[in-house]
Amino acid sequence: MIDPRIKLRHLACFIEVARQRSVVRAAAALNISQPAATKTVQDLEDILGAPLFDRARRKLQLTAFGEIFYRYASTAIAALRQGMDAARTGGETALVRVGALPTVSARILPEAVQTFTADYSGVHTRIVTGPNDYLLTRLRTGDVDLVIGRMAEPEAMLGLSFEHLYSERVVMAVRPGHPLLDQPDFTLRSIAPFQVLMPTPGSVIRPSVERLLRANGLTSLRDEVETISNAFGRSYVRATEAVWIISEGVVARDVADGQLALLPVDTSETLGPVGFTTRADTPPGLAAISLMQIVRDIAARLRA
Repeated sequence: MIDPRIKLRHLACFIEVARQRSVVRAAAALNISQPAATKTVQDLEDILGAPLFDRARRKLQLTAFGEIFYRYASTAIAALRQGMDAARTGGETALVRVGALPTVSARILPEAVQTFTADYSGVHTRIVTGPNDYLLTRLRTGDVDLVIGRMAEPEAMLGLSFEHLYSERVVMAVRPGHPLLDQPDFTLRSIAPFQVLMPTPGSVIRPSVERLLRANGLTSLRDEVETISNAFGRSYVRATEAVWIISEGVVARDVADGQLALLPVDTSETLGPVGFTTRADTPPGLAAISLMQIVRDIAARLRA
């Protein structure tokens, strides 16, 4: 028997604190007071007989025990949510929830959703965007059925499965007519005098971008702007001489339409896998599986 003292509110609060790495932000997200959130987590730790968080650091970090418990607690919440959805719809889920990173939101997802909604008119589709860690948390708790985008770092994949669809690189996009496009003997260090839009810390491509820049002697950038907003990046680069470092899929259509141009730099070392991330122990529903197959077909065309 599960200890009857453990309530759903304990698990919900613990998962949110773990996701936010902050009791203050978790309390705001749950619409409860900070003291209430703190007490809820402490009560859960007392019941379990072990600390869930290492409070000695500036930001809350899960202990080894907390990491394991988080995996199973989020799976339990996800299974419960999936069961409730299935019960309400007579066993068939009428909503497919997709977590999408920017690279697929712009490149393959629009066509996939258009085809899916035409073939499955009775099923609603919800697209959730955000940083990779946010989407993976939503996946663990059942708020999304799958995530499509670059594969996360190994430490973030505990309890999750990844299916590779295709690979893509990071590129450097600028407005048409940018001075760097006509610069003779262009090298990556040529971007140093220009403002650069960088992926935010925690974004899935940030480590590979940092490695590329360091390898080319670029340890500091002029007036660096960090963003994962496609709309902001696209508008800002078109209006300025900034250089946008971003996944190729985000700007592929802009480049094809002549709205943006790519700098002639070799970024092959940033090549990384793009695909599905799903929960290892909770298979997607039938509607989600159907959408996944449509995405696979589109990805096959990209590979070709």
